[in-house]
Amino acid sequence: MVFPKSLLCFSALALAIAPGLVVPVADAAAAPAASAVAPAVPRLNYQKRILANGLTVLTAENHATPTAAVYVWYKVGGKNDPPGRSGFAHLFEHMMFKSTKNQPSESFDRLTEDVGGENNAFTADDVTVYHETIPSNYLEPLLWAEADRMRNLNVISENFASERSVVKEELRQRILASPYGMLSLYIAQRSFTTHPYKRQAIGSIRDLDAATLADVRSFYSAFYRPDNAVLVVVGDFDPAQLDGWVDKYFGAVPRPAGVIPRVVVKEPARTREKRFNETAPNVPLPVVVFTYLTPSESSRDAPALQIADAILSGGESSRLYKSLVYTQQIAVDVRSDADLRADAGLFEVDATVASGKTVAAVERSLRDQIAAFAAKPVTAQELTKAKNQVITGALRTRETNDGTAAALGNAAVLLGDPEAVNTSLQKLQAVTAQDVQRVARQYLTPRNLVVIRYSATPASAAEKKVGAK
Repeated sequence: MVFPKSLLCFSALALAIAPGLVVPVADAAAAPAASAVAPAVPRLNYQKRILANGLTVLTAENHATPTAAVYVWYKVGGKNDPPGRSGFAHLFEHMMFKSTKNQPSESFDRLTEDVGGENNAFTADDVTVYHETIPSNYLEPLLWAEADRMRNLNVISENFASERSVVKEELRQRILASPYGMLSLYIAQRSFTTHPYKRQAIGSIRDLDAATLADVRSFYSAFYRPDNAVLVVVGDFDPAQLDGWVDKYFGAVPRPAGVIPRVVVKEPARTREKRFNETAPNVPLPVVVFTYLTPSESSRDAPALQIADAILSGGESSRLYKSLVYTQQIAVDVRSDADLRADAGLFEVDATVASGKTVAAVERSLRDQIAAFAAKPVTAQELTKAKNQVITGALRTRETNDGTAAALGNAAVLLGDPEAVNTSLQKLQAVTAQDVQRVARQYLTPRNLVVIRYSATPASAAEKKVGAK
């Protein structure tokens, strides 16, 4: 599975859920004071260890159910794909479910699904993550299996060929065959000029075909190592026993020599608006996309950008939806997304043009709405609603061991500090109307704008392509 956008927006964070959490903002003048007295959320208590081989281990006990969630976060994603080999991180996500020196292929299904649990994985721009939820009395064999594939994966021709075919078929289904599949690729390619975020993690058929077994083995040795990983275990376990298992299985994985390759390229600031017209076959309705370059997920402006996103398009009563869909009836849907990542992010706004309406009208309206958003502070009611949406959404992810483990790993890897699992919610609570206006004025500007108009390939061009095959 590949996630084309930045991974999970887990910002908040408490092991226990605060029932009926609201942010009590009565009016604009009272907003700053209200944030200061917002109800406290119980702290997530976790333990952190770093093994001698460099593996970071984060654990949190929760005996509410006899289950445990295990996450292994590798600090390698689509941005780390070698030049001319886009899709490598995604390909390797699939490879990791094949055989090892000690396990047959698909053994993770046997260790999880056969005992009532589940397993999966995803690839994003910055990370590749493997996760399982199981009855807690099966925790030890699962830890052994995760450590085994970190060290002993069979990177052989048979496994490579089969999984490359699977990834290529996924790409065809999700991107090439979908009317709006190509749009996500165009957004990445047109929004970034220098940073490897401009290549999506799902890759390309050409690059996957060009890959060799030697390429794959090199990738495995470069990135799949304990000092490039974070192990998270949340749930029903005895801490001393768990530490013993982790030391026994993961502690035995050697740290390879050599430096882990890192992306050091920085995306340059935008200095002027850019426009692109893109097409694809069988697009039912055109789409207008705005992207604005933003700082990383760990920046001081990230909480305000998340709240801005919720105000603009969080539900049918949001600004963009009310204006473009309800009032003007020029779009069938509209959304925004604070797509924040480890190195740089995008604030994206897009609208699907209603039948009989024009792309130009939708683009004009989006510009007007963004300009009005930056012109004056949002209302207290909007701020309250947005905070409740974002905070409640974050807390709901914490109702399971799986969600808690995901949040803790996200804080450690993408925010750079596991303690962010306890501080991010407070930062969201502290966002003021003035903060939202400040980030709107700083980032949602014409000089920082890329406009993409996405529509159906003209019939004449499509016919020519068919005739050329």
